[in-house]
Amino acid sequence: MTDPRPVTGFHHVALGARDFDRTIAFYTGVLGLRPKVAWGEAPHRAAMLDAGDRTYLEVFERPDAPPPPEGEGAILHFALRTDDTDGVLERARASGAEVTMEPRSVDIPNTQAGVPSPLPIRIAFFLGPDGEVVELFQNAAT
Repeated sequence: MTDPRPVTGFHHVALGARDFDRTIAFYTGVLGLRPKVAWGEAPHRAAMLDAGDRTYLEVFERPDAPPPPEGEGAILHFALRTDDTDGVLERARASGAEVTMEPRSVDIPNTQAGVPSPLPIRIAFFLGPDGEVVELFQNAAT
C-alpha cells in the first residue's frame, strides 16, 4: 500500500540575510539553533541551522538585497521533506501547480563538520495556490 502522506514534514524555511554574520549569530547565539550544513564564500554563503526535530532554517547571504517592504519578511521559500521528490512534484503538477524547477540532484559542497561532503540532495520547486514558493527536499543526512 502506498503511503497516503508522501510529504513527511517540513524540512526547512529559507530566508535571505543582508547581514549574514549577524543573522547566523542571532539564530545560533540567541535562539540556540546549531549549524548543520554550510557552503559558499562571501558574499554568497549559505547555511542550514538545525532547529531540532529534523527541521532547519536555511540562510542565504544577500548583502545587496533591498529591505523587504514594510510588513513583509525575508522568507524565500519553505521546503517540505519527502522521500519521493519526483512523485510529489507530479502530484503538484497534476493539480495545476506551476513547476518552477524540475527535479534535480544536487551535491552541496558542505563545509560544516559532522555531515557528509558533498551532501547529496534531490530537490524541485513549484508555486502553491497563492504564489508561495514550495521546495521539495529529499536526502538522508538532514
